[in-house]
Amino acid sequence: MTQFKRLGGTAALAILLGAGYAIAQSGHHGHGGHGGAENPYAAFKDRQIKALSPEQEADLRQGKGMGLALAAEMNGYPGPMHVLQLADQIGLSADQRTRVDALFTRMKTEAVAAGGQLIALERELDKEFVARSITAGSLARLTKDIGVSQGLVRSTHLRYHLETVAVLSPEQIAKYNTARGYTR
Repeated sequence: MTQFKRLGGTAALAILLGAGYAIAQSGHHGHGGHGGAENPYAAFKDRQIKALSPEQEADLRQGKGMGLALAAEMNGYPGPMHVLQLADQIGLSADQRTRVDALFTRMKTEAVAAGGQLIALERELDKEFVARSITAGSLARLTKDIGVSQGLVRSTHLRYHLETVAVLSPEQIAKYNTARGYTR
C-alpha cells in the first residue's frame, strides 16, 4: 500500500481505472443473449471466485503480467522477464544479466503478494454475496480495496519496466524492440 500512495492522486486514479478495466475485460464475454436461452455467464457458476477465471487466478498467484504493463512494453520500456529471455540477442553483459535477474526476482515476489491480496479481496466480496451478508458499507469498502489492489498489481509490473530500462542502453532497447516485433 505504501508503494501505491507514492504514486499521487492523479496517477493512482489512472492506474485504478485502467487496472480495473483490464482485469474485468479479460474475463468478460459481453451481455448478449438477453431473453434467449444462452447466458454468457452460465459457465461462471462453478468458479470459486465469480469475478476471476481460473486462468486469471493462476496468473495472479504466479505473478504474471497479464498484459497489465502494455503501456510500458509497447512504448519502449522492456520488462525484466522478456529482457532475460532475449539476453543474448540484445547483448546483455554479465553485470546487466545479474541486475535484470534481481529486478525480475523482486518483481515476481511483489506481484505474487499483490495478486494474492487481490484474490483474497475478490473471494471476500464473493462470499459476502453468497452469504447474503453484503451491505452498502461492506460493498463500498471491498470494491475500494479491490480497486487499490488491482492498481498495485499493475503498478508493480509497470514499475519494473521503468527499472529495467535504466539498466539497458538505447541500442539494447532498439534491439529488444526489433526482436519483439515492435519495429522493422
